[in-house]
Amino acid sequence: MRLKGKIVLITGASAGIGAATALAFAAEGARLLLAARRAGKLAQVASRALEHGAAAVHSIDLDVRNRHAVQRAIDELPEEWAEIDILVNNAGLSRGLEKLYTGRAEDWEEMIDTNIKGLLYVTRAVVPGMVVRRRGHVVNLGSTAGEMVYPNGAVYCATKAAARTINDGLREDLLGTPVRVTSIEPGMVETDFSLVRFHGDTKKAAKVYKGLTPLTAEDVADAILWAVTRPEHVNVARLSLTSIHQANSLLIHREQ
Repeated sequence: MRLKGKIVLITGASAGIGAATALAFAAEGARLLLAARRAGKLAQVASRALEHGAAAVHSIDLDVRNRHAVQRAIDELPEEWAEIDILVNNAGLSRGLEKLYTGRAEDWEEMIDTNIKGLLYVTRAVVPGMVVRRRGHVVNLGSTAGEMVYPNGAVYCATKAAARTINDGLREDLLGTPVRVTSIEPGMVETDFSLVRFHGDTKKAAKVYKGLTPLTAEDVADAILWAVTRPEHVNVARLSLTSIHQANSLLIHREQ
């Protein structure tokens, strides 16, 4: 149990990659700080994490878009939870799949506020403590979309390109400290991602994965776990992964 007793903060932990990551870390005996907006689903993940071997779980009802709420949540952590060892910036979403000139401003704002500003707010609240304690690892959830834009996804792709830049900049800013920074950049992952993108339209969401085998949330969680368990002198700067049916954001093979 390589991470036994380590305090791990995971945002967006109520479902998908966040929930799978919580269970993966739980199996390593970590102490989990789970944050999300959906308190009911978060409670279910917390219960499963304890069953999977988590040393302890502390849940936080948190919307990362609220800067003051983020800072308050970190500042008000109980003393025994304050020294965060690993931060997994997982909270994020996509809204809409329209041409840029017909997109909804509300969708753009939600993506920008969550995927960029939320990432910044949580990082700003947590990383100073890591620097003072001279230990820590920040894992940012990126996407292959941050490397190559695809039609009708300009704003989402832009937010993930920004996340990649923030990740690389943070790693540069932390040079000279023992704090590590990693970007995990998956391709298509079958979670509620597409359901959220299409505002609950199950038919549209199902078509996204038709004729191919996408990654699973567990695949991504395994990559995160691998990155944080490298020797302390090793920093995995960026890890990109796709299923065998996807080459990049534009090239996808679908079986007939």
